Amino acid sequence: MTGRLGGSMIRSVMSDEARNARVVPLPTGSLIAGLFAGADLADAYAIRLPPDSRRDIETLARFMLGEQAPWLHLLMAMRDAMVAGFGIKTSRQLRKAPTSKVSDRLYIFRVYATCKDEMILGEDDKHLDFRVSVLLRSDGAEGDGKNEIVVTTVVHCHNLLGRTYLALIAPFHRIVVRSNLQRAARRGWPQSATLQG
Repeated sequence: MTGRLGGSMIRSVMSDEARNARVVPLPTGSLIAGLFAGADLADAYAIRLPPDSRRDIETLARFMLGEQAPWLHLLMAMRDAMVAGFGIKTSRQLRKAPTSKVSDRLYIFRVYATCKDEMILGEDDKHLDFRVSVLLRSDGAEGDGKNEIVVTTVVHCHNLLGRTYLALIAPFHRIVVRSNLQRAARRGWPQSATLQG
């Protein structure tokens, strides 16, 4: 194999890794790791970041969740129609839920915490509580650099209605998380400020 062909194959593999979300173990270093035990749902998906992308967690999280795929709007409308009569908050109610300032919400999620490498989102309801971590970390493949985003979701149900609702939405949840990560990669993650100028 020539060096040129080898380099081409490596770039192809790396570009596939940067476009495809994969299931990963729950990140024990996450701020929500204490919620993993006893959870009704706990999963994590990761995607590689290109070398030239920003490494600011809030910018990356807002980019990933700020523009949803058109089919997701339809899915959310269907979900809202089904849950409205059961006292579960609709996406509209979640988006309009009071917070001290606009930046305290991202899409339908309340922002619970933002630190250097992690943003914690979620919502509490009488049927279930959930948290979503968007974590910037190294996958160990390229030294100590932060080169991947990990989205972790943890749900704790309070009653039968919460467990029934979770059983119905869990398959869609997994599709949506992967789609959000892969759609952000296709759109092109925000570039590092030093590369934009």
